[in-house]
Amino acid sequence: MTLRLHDTAARAVRDFTPLRPGQASVYVCGLTVQGPPHVGHVRAAVAFDVLRRWLTASGLEVTYVRNVTDIDDKILTRAAEHGVPWWAWAYTNELACTRAYDVLGVLPPTYEPRATGHVPDMVALMERLVERGHAYAVDGDVYFDVRSFPEYGALTRQKVEDLEPAADTDTDERKRDPRDFALWKSVKPGEPDTASWATPWGRGRPGWHLECSAMAGRYLGPEFDVHGGGLDLRFPHHENEQAQSRAAGDPFARYWMHNGWVTLGGEKMSKSLGNTALVDEVVRRVRPVELRYYLVAPHYRSTVEFTDAALAEAGAAYRRIESFVQRAVERAGRDTPTSLPAAFREAMDDDLGTPAAVAVVHEAVRAGNTALADGDDVALAEALGAVRGMLGVLGLDPLDPHWAAGGNSDDRLAGVTDGLVRLALEQRQAARARKDYAAADALRDQLTALGVQVEDTPQGPRWELTR
Repeated sequence: MTLRLHDTAARAVRDFTPLRPGQASVYVCGLTVQGPPHVGHVRAAVAFDVLRRWLTASGLEVTYVRNVTDIDDKILTRAAEHGVPWWAWAYTNELACTRAYDVLGVLPPTYEPRATGHVPDMVALMERLVERGHAYAVDGDVYFDVRSFPEYGALTRQKVEDLEPAADTDTDERKRDPRDFALWKSVKPGEPDTASWATPWGRGRPGWHLECSAMAGRYLGPEFDVHGGGLDLRFPHHENEQAQSRAAGDPFARYWMHNGWVTLGGEKMSKSLGNTALVDEVVRRVRPVELRYYLVAPHYRSTVEFTDAALAEAGAAYRRIESFVQRAVERAGRDTPTSLPAAFREAMDDDLGTPAAVAVVHEAVRAGNTALADGDDVALAEALGAVRGMLGVLGLDPLDPHWAAGGNSDDRLAGVTDGLVRLALEQRQAARARKDYAAADALRDQLTALGVQVEDTPQGPRWELTR
C-alpha cells in the first residue's frame, strides 16, 4: 500500500502496513452517552468514516469497531438530576447519537459494543493485571499501578513524576500513588443497584479506560491496526488504555490517530463549557450533506472553527458540485463508470489529505462544466465518473440514496418531493403555453421561496434545492 498515516505515538507520518494482508482493523472511541451529541462529537465519526471508506476503496476488508460508553459517573449524575433510571437516560442519548451518525451519512460500524455488555471481559483483563503485579485492589476498588509499568506515558511522551494525580476517583488516600487510575469502582451509597456488577473484589462498575481495552480485545484481538478518537482523548484515556493493555501482555494498537477539535468562539466545543451546537439543531438550519462537507473538507487533524459564515460557504461549495452532478446525469445518465484520479489518490494516501482531495473534486467539476457547455459528451462522462468516484470515498455523492432523500434514508419522501415539484413545473409550463406569464412567474416565485431553484434548459425545466 502507498497509504501513510500520522501516528500520534511516533509524532510522525508513517507508512501504513496492515497487520494482516488484505485486511484492516480499526477501533474508534464512541461517545459517552450522557447527553445528545454536538458537532464536535460527530467530527470524529465523520473523520474515521472517511478513513474506513478509503481503506475499503484501497482494496482492504475493514473491521470497524465503535463502542458506546453507557455506564459512567456523568451518566449516573445526569440521570439522577432528571429523575430517570440511568440505563433509560443512556439509551435515549445513544439513540440520539445513532440519529446523528445516520443523518450525516456515517456508515454503521461492523460492531458497536456497549460497555455494559462486556463486564466479564473487563473482569478477566483486571485479573490478568493483578496477577502480573500491575493492578491492586483496595476495599472493592481496583487501581492500575502506574509505577509498575515503565512504559507509562509513552503515548503522550510524559514522565510519571510530571503528571497530576488521576482525577477519576475521590479515594486518593488509598492509592499507592495518586497518579494510579481506577480500573474498577466499588458501589457507593446512594447509587442504584442496577449500576453495579459482581466481581472477585465485590460489586461495582468499570472505570472508563478499562472499558475500551476490553472491548477492543474482544472484537479485534490482542493486536490491531488503528485506534482512533478525538484529540482530547490522548491523555489520560488513550494513554491509560495502552498502558493497561500492554501491561496485560497485549501489543494493542499499532497506529494511533486523533482528529482535531471543533471550536466555538475559539474554545473547544464542550458540554461542560456550554458552547455546543447540537447536531439535531444544526441540521434544521443546513442540509446534513452540507454539514458533512463542512467537516470533511478540512484536514482531519486541523482545528475547525464553527461559524454560520463557514457553514454557508461550505454549503455553497457543495451545491456547485451537486448542481454539476445533477446536470451531467441528465445528459450522460447515472450508469457512468466511476474512477479515481491519480491526484485524488495521492492526496488521500497522504494522511487522508481531504483539502487537496476536495480541490481535485472541484477541478473535475470545472472540467465537467466546460464539457457540458461544449457539448463534449465523452469528456462529460469522464468528469462525471471521476467526480462521483471521489464523492463516494468522501461520503458526499448527491446521487447516493441517503442524500437523494435529503439526509433521510426514506426514498419515499424524496419521491414525493420530486413529484410535487414536477407537478408545479407542469402547471408553470401550461401557464406559459397559454401565455399566462403572470401565473407562470408566480409559480416560479413560490418555488424559489421554498428553496427550489428552477432552470429552463433545451430539454425542459430542471430543479434543485438551494438550501
